[in-house]
Amino acid sequence: MSDTQPVILTCAQPTGGLTIGNYLGAIKNWADMLELNNCFFGIVDLHAITVDYTPAELRKNTLSCVAQYIACGLDPSKSNIFVQSHVTGHTELAWVLSCITPLGELQRMTQFQDKTSNVSNNDDLVSHDEIQSKVFVNSGLLMYPVLMAADILLYNANSVPVGADQKQHLELCRNLAQRFNHKYSDTFNIPEPYIAKQGQRIMSLQDPSRKMSKSDVNMNATIFLLDDPKVIRKKIMSAVTDSSAVIEVSEDKPGVTNLLNIYSAFTNESPEAIALTYAGKGYGDLKSDLADLVISQLTPVQERYNDLMKDTQYLESVLKDGAESAQKLAFKTLRKVYKKAGFLNRF
Repeated sequence: MSDTQPVILTCAQPTGGLTIGNYLGAIKNWADMLELNNCFFGIVDLHAITVDYTPAELRKNTLSCVAQYIACGLDPSKSNIFVQSHVTGHTELAWVLSCITPLGELQRMTQFQDKTSNVSNNDDLVSHDEIQSKVFVNSGLLMYPVLMAADILLYNANSVPVGADQKQHLELCRNLAQRFNHKYSDTFNIPEPYIAKQGQRIMSLQDPSRKMSKSDVNMNATIFLLDDPKVIRKKIMSAVTDSSAVIEVSEDKPGVTNLLNIYSAFTNESPEAIALTYAGKGYGDLKSDLADLVISQLTPVQERYNDLMKDTQYLESVLKDGAESAQKLAFKTLRKVYKKAGFLNRF
């Protein structure tokens, strides 16, 4: 890692197991960036508490997430892996940015509207019983994009790997950076999206119109990195296709196209080329071969993960080193921000 290399930051919540969608659409690409960039990988536990959660589960998932990252190829010696709550600058910068963010801008965020469409959002005081039953909209959901912007701007990231569903949040981040720069003079880089071309949209195995998600209520829709090989095979063999027996890439065949895209993301062959090898064959052949491929690719990841989870002392040392590196850069940014915003120097 070098101070002269471009800074790339990416973050993910520690909410349960990672999926092959996370791996193929993000983590696999992150590992390829390590040699030419100064990479920061944040596990954003503060974002995870905007919804109902169990403290013990959060701690367990955070450590598990670190182990899965490393098992997938993120080398701690070539990058900075840290936990968001270990770097105080995230919340400090979020407060400063919130003071230049119009309320209406946050209320128009698509994810906020989606997550609050079925819960109470009135102006009345929320009772203790409502808080206990988790039926109210907390202000953390509203401020989530500001904290996300702080996550990025704190490290003056040049690029941020984002999926299509996060582009609106990155656009808000860019707006806030430009707004602060205009108000107080140039301070932040304006981050650009880093969107991988291949494997960025792995779809549900049961509804290929939707992205594969770890929160899907249908467990057959999602393949997790830590799924047992028998479970992986069962999920792929039961994946939705169509009544035709022709294996091809087509908008009219989203289920088959999704399977070919998964195959492509693991092998780097084009989906069209893969389809040609199955001329005259059936969906069962494609599914069986894909199951073999996925299992063979995930087996070393699972073995490495299991070894890492037996050595929590090592995982904690990775997070300690990552937090120290992140905090150093964070304080450098905050010193500039606080000086320009009119705060006294820290002693």
